[in-house]
Amino acid sequence: MTTDTCSTTPGLATDAAAPGFTLTPPHAPGTMTVTKRDGRREPVDVAKIVRAVQRCSGGLDDIDPMRVALKTIGGIFDGATTRELDELSIHTAAAFTAEEPQYSRLAARLLSAYIDKEVAGTGVHSFSQSILLGHDLGLINDRVRDAVEANARKFNDAIDATNTQRFEYFGLRTLYDRYLLRHPHTRRVIETPQHFFMRIAVALSGDPAGVLQLYRLMAALDYIPSSPTLFNSGTRHEQLSSCFLLDSPQDSLTDIYARYGDVAQLSKFSGGIGQAYHRIRSRGSLIRSTNGRSNGIVPWLKTLDASVAAVNQGGKRKGAACIYLETWHADIEEFLELRDNTGDEMRRTHNLNLANWIPDLFMKRVETDGDWSLFDPKAVPELPDLWGDAFECAYVQAEQKGLAVRTVKARELYARMMKVLGETGNGWMTFKDASNRTCNQVGPGRTVHLSNLCTEILEVTSTDETAVCNLGSINLAQHVGEGGFDFDKLAETVQVAVRQLDRVIDLNFYPIESARRSNLRWRPVGLGVMGLQDVLFKLRLPFDSADALALSTRIAETVYLHAVEASCDLAEQHGAHPSFAETRAAKGELQFDLWGVTPTQPVAWNALKARIAQHGLRNSLLVAIAPTATIASIAGCYECIEPQVSNLFKRETLSGDFVQVNRYLVDELKSLGLWTQEVRDAIKVAEGSIQAIESIPQELRAVYRTAWELPQKALIDLAASRGAYIDQSQSLNLFMESPNIGRLSSMYMYAWKSGLKTTYYLRSRPATRIAKATVSAASPRTAVACSLENPEACEACQ
Repeated sequence: MTTDTCSTTPGLATDAAAPGFTLTPPHAPGTMTVTKRDGRREPVDVAKIVRAVQRCSGGLDDIDPMRVALKTIGGIFDGATTRELDELSIHTAAAFTAEEPQYSRLAARLLSAYIDKEVAGTGVHSFSQSILLGHDLGLINDRVRDAVEANARKFNDAIDATNTQRFEYFGLRTLYDRYLLRHPHTRRVIETPQHFFMRIAVALSGDPAGVLQLYRLMAALDYIPSSPTLFNSGTRHEQLSSCFLLDSPQDSLTDIYARYGDVAQLSKFSGGIGQAYHRIRSRGSLIRSTNGRSNGIVPWLKTLDASVAAVNQGGKRKGAACIYLETWHADIEEFLELRDNTGDEMRRTHNLNLANWIPDLFMKRVETDGDWSLFDPKAVPELPDLWGDAFECAYVQAEQKGLAVRTVKARELYARMMKVLGETGNGWMTFKDASNRTCNQVGPGRTVHLSNLCTEILEVTSTDETAVCNLGSINLAQHVGEGGFDFDKLAETVQVAVRQLDRVIDLNFYPIESARRSNLRWRPVGLGVMGLQDVLFKLRLPFDSADALALSTRIAETVYLHAVEASCDLAEQHGAHPSFAETRAAKGELQFDLWGVTPTQPVAWNALKARIAQHGLRNSLLVAIAPTATIASIAGCYECIEPQVSNLFKRETLSGDFVQVNRYLVDELKSLGLWTQEVRDAIKVAEGSIQAIESIPQELRAVYRTAWELPQKALIDLAASRGAYIDQSQSLNLFMESPNIGRLSSMYMYAWKSGLKTTYYLRSRPATRIAKATVSAASPRTAVACSLENPEACEACQ
């Protein structure tokens, strides 16, 4: 390890080892050498390793930097490179995170210094140099290069390297491994984390003041755009949108294969795909041109499954798609089998996610134990475009005409859906009528036919329009101050975020023309949140408390209010989106009106409605709560609106395995003198739960329950209450440790009755449980006891 200062902690260096400590190299120092980054070899100087670790330890009072230094020294071998020693130091620090979360910060600071050295090795010492090098290498576009050249001094001076101290190790490692631009040949990074944030800000802002405002927001981890925006901003192919929704292909060979091509193009540039299959005829349907019989939707989906796996997302991961099917389709039962692990592999699609697009009529018949008729779409071509009373009337008429292929008991089909959810977590429950009843875009001839890959986007689609959405999420954890939650700061963050998201629409590279057409016509965006669990921990509120419900709802109303306000401001400056007159907002109806809810700030809303009537809105849709697994890890907060899954676990991602420990709980236990080896072992044995540890006060045990220990009714109630202020939808995972059909049936029936538009994965412990490490007195510093698989099905929304 070199003697360079820890770049994120200037002025904190200690020039000697701890008092009284004698360094004894493991081998004869006269024969041991290390290889520096420039290829030179020099004798080992273990004091340099000690100083390098100590420099990065300032302010981390609960760690012992010598533990990390000694472990690193113990790994020295003759000819080892300084890069290898740096990596060893980083991984050593990270390994102690389970017993002391501050080691994660130390590992992040060591990694930051490592990144700085790597970037400096490319000849880059400033932000503008990073951009110029990226442009020369064919990575950065002319627009961004020109903007940086014109404002190089201003942007360089604004870079604040101390912001990198905000990262936890998991977040910075994710950023380093997967987001920072790399030299195409050497694969070395050519930008630091702060250069990265400034590049995003320059790419997404129209003027220098806007650049600095957005940079400061991201650098402080107050707000993070979605992964496609982070991956591609400022590059030669600025595909910045997260989600693409394709209407069902028409029932023709030509259109089905054309849609395969659309999916491939969208997936190539990191898009998450949602596609309906409502219009494709069912198995056994007559094909008049050949006088043959259709094989139904399954063979077509098998072909799509292979295509999604083959066309990966920008070379970074396999593609991802979700297929939606209406519950009345005659192939619904075969559709539900597509993710089974047994059976005919030719009728299985392991790369596709599945979602049920459910009309209210089906849920009513489940309630009354009625019959349910299944139809060939060829016989009822109008059903995909109808919802509400119009759908129910057409459906009943089709039954009366004897058009049904067959009839089943509604409860039996519903139980089949529950079985698929319980066994696979897939086959998501999404509700057609609630989605259409509350969508601002819906009107005569315009219907919501599906959601996206992660169920938070609800937009109209047609044969000519592929719906698109651009996402970003506010880190709520950064909006808590000494006086509680800071709603004024939240309002300011929302205003900046909406302007950034709207600009993406104009800058974006559209892989297919139907996506460009739709996005410019409707200009939808999806501003979300993450870190709700952090807020509740900081304020010591149980997730299922009345105070948590009230706070969550007020946050949602504040986000929606200021998002609509920002869109109205943009409309006043640039004009309303082209289809504004066709929307419900043009008639004075906002989301809470469509839910029949009275907001808590009527004066502000009434004034805003008057402005909308005068100027319109720049964006037809504004709020969507996406899953934020990846960007939440970068920001160092809990995902979107979800409760924690464990107080202590190991997370498995594409960047490696990372120990995650609840630092809020650790701080509480430290203050009580309870963060002992015995308590740590008890938490490991209990797989991250503290409910059986009697030495921990009951008040804390209530606050620090996991998702498995919370009543799921509370999660649904929270979602329903905030739903009146979410004009798209929310990716709502539900959790059940040992699911059974009866409990699942009741849970999803309650979700439907609560007015939820969509739900997402069902998480169950049998699907995620993994082996414990041994905890014993003979091994007091056992590695973390449990691990949780992170099913990153969709990079786009995260």
